[in-house]
Amino acid sequence: PPPPRAGGPACAAATSDAADRAKAALDAMDADVSAAEAASAAGAAFTNLNAAGPSVFPLAAVVGQEAIKTALLLCGVNPRIGGVVISGSRGTAKSVMARAVHQLLPPIEVFKDSPFNIDPESGEYDSFLKAKIDAGEIDPNALETEVIDPPFVQVPLDVLEDRLLGAVDVEKSVRTGETVFEPGLLARAHRGVLYVDDINLLDESTSNLLLEALSTGYVTVEREGLSVRHPCRPLLIATFNPEEAELREHLMDRIGVCLSADAEPVTGDDRLEAVNRALEFSRNPPEVVQRFDETTESMRTSIIFAREYLKSMKLERAQQKYLCEEAVRAGVQGHRGELFAIEVARANAALAGEERVSSTDLQMGVRLCIAPRGTQISAPPEDDLMQAPPPPPPPMDQEDE
Repeated sequence: PPPPRAGGPACAAATSDAADRAKAALDAMDADVSAAEAASAAGAAFTNLNAAGPSVFPLAAVVGQEAIKTALLLCGVNPRIGGVVISGSRGTAKSVMARAVHQLLPPIEVFKDSPFNIDPESGEYDSFLKAKIDAGEIDPNALETEVIDPPFVQVPLDVLEDRLLGAVDVEKSVRTGETVFEPGLLARAHRGVLYVDDINLLDESTSNLLLEALSTGYVTVEREGLSVRHPCRPLLIATFNPEEAELREHLMDRIGVCLSADAEPVTGDDRLEAVNRALEFSRNPPEVVQRFDETTESMRTSIIFAREYLKSMKLERAQQKYLCEEAVRAGVQGHRGELFAIEVARANAALAGEERVSSTDLQMGVRLCIAPRGTQISAPPEDDLMQAPPPPPPPMDQEDE
């Protein structure tokens, strides 16, 4: 877990509150696991897909690709970063890392049997639930909730608009005599991972619908006399092979972090280690998973604590100015680079257990969000190519003096 953070009395109180909330989240996870084990022992028809399904190659076992792994962890802490798109040739562990980060995300609390994964504490509801609340039919505070694993949804290349956004279920509507809405893939992916392989080959109209929903945070469907709106804030992870087709620039601009798996050359020793780990995993997946289990669990716990620390993390005006100046130096068009860089800096500070954003966090934002937008997708720039960021603000007790 991140180390305890230092600061004045107010900072200590905020840190203690965040740590308490993170500990409560961990206790809830343990309670959910215990309940699941009890149900299984009692003979309940319950299947844990993560446990029963095929083993997933651990993110900690991936050799190299440190920039991409860091970006995935930061997006796991702060979904407002806008997702990660990974370019690279065949066999560079792009899809492996996408699936591995899903295993690190903590469980989520939702209204029971909600097809939209609604967060009970967010105050954001889908159209159907909101209509019942407004009519006084139900009290959201009295609704039963449950804790589930975050969903992992993959968007196929030939997906149709109805499958992506949702549509009216004609068969059920005829049978029941009422209009029945069937939620799409984006509804299932809310608060989980939305994975798009070969996003450069995705139909242009489909990719536009996808990114429009992700940028606004909502999906709106208007058809057959039905109007449906529900929140949609998944962690977007996309991959593509530039040898097949280039990714359109407007798509790259709307995704927070764009990195290449081919940017850093792989040494002979790293290639040998990567091959050995792949062979070991193919022969005995549980053994490889167990070997990296301690590191994986540390990553998972760090994300839980960092999500709580993130709530009180903000940048000073001088730090925002530094990011804007770096964007000007890099020739970045638009302002998405700076906006995403701010979220990266906040997430990096929270993941490190810091009380406030430091110069290191600002440089991480420049490396992941601003520099790649100034040129082509490439390796993050060296630190000596950047201007020195402003120092962090003084502690709160000094500010009061």
